Order: sequence, then C-alpha cells, then structure tokens
Amino acid sequence: MTALPEGSTGACGEPVPRASPAIPAEAGLPADAVEVGRIAAAWGVKGWVRVHPYAADPAALLASKQWYLQPSTDRADAVGPGLREVVQARRHGGAVVAAIRGVADRDAAERLCGAQVFVARASFPAPEADEYYWVDLIGLAVRNRDGVDLGEVVGLIDTGVHCVLRVQLPAAAGAEAPPERLIPFVGAYVDRVDRAGRRILVDWGLDY
Repeated sequence: MTALPEGSTGACGEPVPRASPAIPAEAGLPADAVEVGRIAAAWGVKGWVRVHPYAADPAALLASKQWYLQPSTDRADAVGPGLREVVQARRHGGAVVAAIRGVADRDAAERLCGAQVFVARASFPAPEADEYYWVDLIGLAVRNRDGVDLGEVVGLIDTGVHCVLRVQLPAAAGAEAPPERLIPFVGAYVDRVDRAGRRILVDWGLDY
C-alpha cells in the first residue's frame, strides 16, 4: 500500500496539501484543481519555463497537457490567470522544463515567473492497485474495526520507508485542537480505503 505525494510538498514531517478550495471560483480553476508546482524561472531563449514541482515524482505535471496558471502577485508585469496548453514538458535535474503554447521568447516566459501551476485531478496518471495520491486521502474519515471514529486525515508524513497518516478529531468550539494520531499507511494497519465512501478502515486501537 503506497501513498503517492503528487500535489504535496512530500517533505518529511512537513506535508502540505495542495488542493485548491481556497482559490475563488472566478479564478477559472476546475473543481478538482490541485496545485502541483510553481514556475521558478525562464529557461533558455525560446520561451521555455523551469517549474519547481511539489513532488519528487512530478508525474501529474508531465502527464497533463493543460496547466492552469495563477500569476504571482509580486510582479507588476505578470500574465493574468488562465488555462495554458503545454506543448512539451520533460524532467531537467530536479525540475521540470516546459514549452507553453503562445510563450515564444524569454521575455514572455519571465512574465510567468512565480505563477502557481494547477492541474485537474482527473488528468493525473492512474495509480496502480493499492496506490493512492495524498490529495485523495486528505479529508477522509478514519474508523477502526470496532466502529470507533478516530478523526479525519489532515495530512501525511513521508518517513522515507512509508507514509504515515496524520489523523485528528475536530476541535470543540473554543478548545485547542486534540492531539493527532499517527497511523502508518501500510497494509498491516490499513484494512481498506473507500474513496467513494470517503473513509479509511484501520486496525488501530484508541490506546495506541
């Protein structure tokens, strides 16, 4: 059982979900948009850009032919938000370099610097059996074999060996958030992931 960190930083101990509920609808993003990277710089003189991906394996960036860009607010000359067609994209060291239709020179590429890159979740490569993207796990309710609700997944931690679910009950009004439960995302503890039912069944006691 594997959790694939596309759409998250993937940093051990500092997972950050990159789904886009905070982006207003007028921004032109699809409902299933996931932030997967940021345009870091122009690359070369023919309009290519270098993208910093938020995952070690930038599969969604490379697979999607349509990127939704939200411009940097730090640039007065930034190009406005919108859907862009990706003509070509490939890995280049730890980054992704890409040619975007309509961006023909370095000046045009530089106006995209700092832009957030979103792709539709529907365009992600299909995971293998027992593989799940982090963005699909965050927000799912977690219940144990005794039918006790343990909370919901608020994030994940990549230990390098496997991922760990960060599970937390909602805080009572005016109270501090309850402590998190850390549940290894491995077959020994996770019985079933029901994405349609938005829940995960685990073999995990209240006293663990």
